Amino acid sequence: MWAVIYLASIVSVNWLFTVIPPIGIWQPTSMIVGLTFIFRDLAQRKIGHWVIPVMLSGGAISYFMADPFVAIASVTAFLISEGVDWLVYTFTKRPLRDRILFSSAVGTPIDSIVFTAMIGILSPANVVVMTVSKMVGAVAVWFSLKERSNAKIH
Repeated sequence: MWAVIYLASIVSVNWLFTVIPPIGIWQPTSMIVGLTFIFRDLAQRKIGHWVIPVMLSGGAISYFMADPFVAIASVTAFLISEGVDWLVYTFTKRPLRDRILFSSAVGTPIDSIVFTAMIGILSPANVVVMTVSKMVGAVAVWFSLKERSNAKIH
């Protein structure tokens, strides 16, 4: 189930980047990108390292469904940042909530830097705005899992 959601989110995000215009320097689709990182972590939790072929499939499908210029930038940024996210999630020996937060905190800025550089809008402001937008979901999931964990203790 999580693998299917992850694959669908990859394709959806890449398509949405081509149809939803930015609002100033903020791209609303960035918030969905943040969820994609979380879906990757949850998919890996269920299917292990088989998440890598799912990731590659999502990148390949995205190339054909989005504007080629945006697709190349997005898929490149995505594969690099998701690879880093995979490494952090895989090798961090912490509770799930921390692994999700840490892997997103490392992967999302890399995604933002590579993507904005490849489409010609790299600036500190763009990277910060895009990264913060992507981290909203990870922080929300972290708080939710932390509260659930605290409720079990009490």
